[in-house]
Amino acid sequence: MSKRRILVQLDTDPQASVFDAVVAIDAGAERLLQYANIKPEQVRDLVHGAMYTRGPADLKNTAIFVGGSNVAHGEQVFRNAVDTMFEPFKVSVMIDCNGSNSTAAAAVISASRHLELEGSTALVLAATGPVGQRVAKILANEKCTVYLSSRSLERSEECVAQLVAQGVPQNRLIAISSADQTWTDKAIRESHMVFACGAAGVRLMTAEQLEQAGQLKVAIDLNAVPPLGIDGIGLTDKGSSRGGRIEYGALGVGGLKMKIHKASVASLFESNAKTIDCQEMMSIGRDILALEKPLS
Repeated sequence: MSKRRILVQLDTDPQASVFDAVVAIDAGAERLLQYANIKPEQVRDLVHGAMYTRGPADLKNTAIFVGGSNVAHGEQVFRNAVDTMFEPFKVSVMIDCNGSNSTAAAAVISASRHLELEGSTALVLAATGPVGQRVAKILANEKCTVYLSSRSLERSEECVAQLVAQGVPQNRLIAISSADQTWTDKAIRESHMVFACGAAGVRLMTAEQLEQAGQLKVAIDLNAVPPLGIDGIGLTDKGSSRGGRIEYGALGVGGLKMKIHKASVASLFESNAKTIDCQEMMSIGRDILALEKPLS
């Protein structure tokens, strides 16, 4: 008899996310084992429980989801989980702390509907945050030139160093400060895409700056709380044509984000050897996109 699909939810917050739990069940998890306030040093014993209670042939029916609002903490939990396992005792593992991976993948895929990513230039605003870092990582791996902007040049440079340490090509990453008007203007003039990935209620790009972006083809604002991140983009914009460019708001990207999240969870149970982060979600998102009708 086939084993039930069990998802072990490792959450770094004091209470495990209800949102992630509901999505997991909707995506096909038949049993959910939730653990909250997870510390990296606790991971090994929990993963051993997932590895050794079923035979290797049945381990595809057990999987691990890492979540929580502390992305850096979650990444350590994810790495510890992956490092704990070995053949043939492995289960698939997914990380989507605070939705940062699925949101970043959905944003870049949305942009790819309107221009060729390879060879394009992108400006990522608030690039040092969880979503901004992942948007920059995906774009650089797609052979884009990426300006990473934050208020502090030092933080932008630290972000570049972190991405390079993860294998992202350094020659595709340019750290800038939003306080440096010369470099900001240069990035705006050269960019074909802009992604606003800042904190809720923080405007990162004015209407005047948007109009300076003569080569801009796609503008995506991932902030859902007024004032929005890019002046003039609506929360529900989804491929809206305005000022010679295509625009997306947070809810316009959110539908695809949810599809990627659910499809990623479902794919965990296809084998016992998957590790799913933002790059794997790009592939899953592209498969979803291939089945959708083109935007009008």
